Formats: sequence, C-alpha cells, structure tokens
Amino acid sequence: MYKYHCLNPIANVGLDKFTSDYEKTDAVEAADGILVRSAAMHEMELPKSLKAVARAGAGVNNIPLDKCADAGIVVFNTPGANANAVKEIVLAGMLLASRDIVGGIEWVKSAKDDENIAKAAEKEKKKFAGTEVEGKKLGIIGLGAIGVKVANTAKHLGMEVYGYDPYVSVNAAWNLSRDVKHVLDVEDIYRECDYITIHVPLMDATKGMLNEDAISKMKDGVILLNFARDLLADEKAILAGIASGKIRKYVTDFPNTTTAGQEGCIVIPHLGASTEEAEDNCAKMAVDEMMNYLENGNIINSVNYPNVDMGVCATKGRVAICHKNTANMITKFTAAFGDLGINIENMMNKSKGEYAYTMLDVEDTVTGEIADKLASMDGVIRVRVIK
Repeated sequence: MYKYHCLNPIANVGLDKFTSDYEKTDAVEAADGILVRSAAMHEMELPKSLKAVARAGAGVNNIPLDKCADAGIVVFNTPGANANAVKEIVLAGMLLASRDIVGGIEWVKSAKDDENIAKAAEKEKKKFAGTEVEGKKLGIIGLGAIGVKVANTAKHLGMEVYGYDPYVSVNAAWNLSRDVKHVLDVEDIYRECDYITIHVPLMDATKGMLNEDAISKMKDGVILLNFARDLLADEKAILAGIASGKIRKYVTDFPNTTTAGQEGCIVIPHLGASTEEAEDNCAKMAVDEMMNYLENGNIINSVNYPNVDMGVCATKGRVAICHKNTANMITKFTAAFGDLGINIENMMNKSKGEYAYTMLDVEDTVTGEIADKLASMDGVIRVRVIK
C-alpha cells in the first residue's frame, strides 16, 4: 500500500486515477508521495518515507530540488499539461495590448448613466483605437510546449514569427511550424519584433533578462508579454521604458506593487494556467508520473533526476538506485549481483548533473541482502526494490 499527501487541492479527475493500492493520508510524515501545486516546500522537513514529489504544473521554484535529490526523492513536473491554457491567455494579452479594449470597457462603465451613450461612444472610440496583429513581428523567447503553441497559432493569425531557444528539444522542433524563423541570437528578437513574449524557466541565467540593456535594443513601441515568471523581467526598467515611449504596453500575469495600476501595464491576476481543463490535465499527468515511479521505478518528466523508462518489469526482480554521478558506480552494482550469482537481464543508467539513476532487471528475486549491499556503497543515495 502506497500513501500520498496533497499539499494543495488537486483535481479529483487526477486523484481518481489512484488504484486501491493507494491511500490518501493527512500525515505528511507517512507519505510515499506528495502532490503539490504552489505550496512552499523549501522550509519543509522531508519525511524519510518520501520517495516522490509531483508538481501539478510546470514551475518548480517552490520545491527544494537539490535537497530532494540528496535524499533520493524524485521531483516531477507536468510540462505541456497547461500549455494550451497559457497559449490562449498570451494571445488574449496580445490583443488587449494592441487595442485598448480595457480602456474602452472602462469608459463604457463610466458612461453607463448617459442616455446618449451610443452617440457619445462614436466620438470617444478613437481614444481606444489600436493596431492589428496581422502582419506584425512576434518574437518568442523559449520554444517549449507553450512557446511552440503560441508560435503556431500566431502564424495562423498572419504574424511573422521569430523563435529563440538555444536548447530547443527534438519534440518541440517537430511540432514547430516550419514557417517560424528560428534565430540563434536573442538580440535579433529585440531588434526585429513588434511583440515579444517570454517562455523560459526562472534560473540564474534568465533572472532579470528583460533588463535596461535588453530594452534599449528593442524597437520603439514594442509590446512585452510575460506569462512565465515575474522575476524574468526587471520591472523598474520596464516602467522606465514605458515612460520614455520605448515600450508601448507591458502585459504580465504576476501582480505586484511595482506594476499594479501603472500606466502602460496590463496586469492579470495569475490566470495563465487557471482553467478547469489545465488543472485537470496537470492533476492526471502528475498522478500518472507518481504511480509509474512508485510501482515500476520509471522516471518520466523529472526535474532533478534523469528520465529512465524500462516499462513494466517482466523478470523476477527489479531494483532502482538513486546515486551520485561518479565513476565506476555501474561496475560496483554489476559486481554486487555477480558476487551473488544473480544474472542481470536488462539495465539502464542515465545521469543529470551531479545525480544519476540506474535500474536493473534481474533473473532472481532481489533480497534484502543485495539491497543492503548496494545501499552501503559510497555515492549511493537510495535503493528501492521494485520487484
């Protein structure tokens, strides 16, 4: 019996996927797995029983990844599960910034008691006139699941689309429209594009990348959209860019005291992935990942350990090992089985930075003796007997 704990409300359509082998627990210290959305885990004491954390969403800034890796706890996210929801709100943000729809709606509210509102509207509407997106250049920084969807849809709107991502995946490349211009220098995006939207993870290398220097290279009247992370942008520099006329509009999904209510800013209350469909998709994917790991040892969509998938075990035994990415580990593992006369039928090993993961399918039952022998080796973090 596996036990799971929810740090945030998780859609029932996801939780319903758990079989009778799983039990929900309110006692986090007894959990084999934790499901989380936005709850902060950095100060949390991680229970020794914990084997997996599944984030029902893409961002994992609320989870201590290295701390989990050091404890042999695999952290999953759900890339792509909310991509369509974010894509749609990015497009809405572009249209709101292009035409002063919000200003027009607010004017109508203010004139609601005017008997001649229709006639007055004909005089006032020129104040809210804007521009169309068709024929304009859109620059997308980050061609992950969301960036690719935005790019392909923007092409259908008649936009000229530029994409920048030095680490674009094979899967993303296959899904990306061939009409999107893949640029190798982000400054080409800054120089050429009328609209710029950012879709990269928050890391040391990306924090504050939309700064004064980047803004100075952009076209006059550029529209910036940030539905990824607020700290990707130096918002004080953005306000200065709005004041100077360099930036026409800044659309962000992250309310804070810097941009809320400021001229030229359209601030949305973090609605990007907040659709019923996105929450359901994230919940289902997170549960699938956790069950596959706990039952089969397979890692799919982990952010702190490498992906390793050997399907369902067809031999008598399977063992999974979280360990440091150091030399001779595989030699030690195979020797341990060899010393006991146990034949290894199949094996997979992959690494991710400082950490590695090895699964071995063997032709005999994995006993406590062999598990203890593996666990005692230098560099081994956690040993799990799957079967």
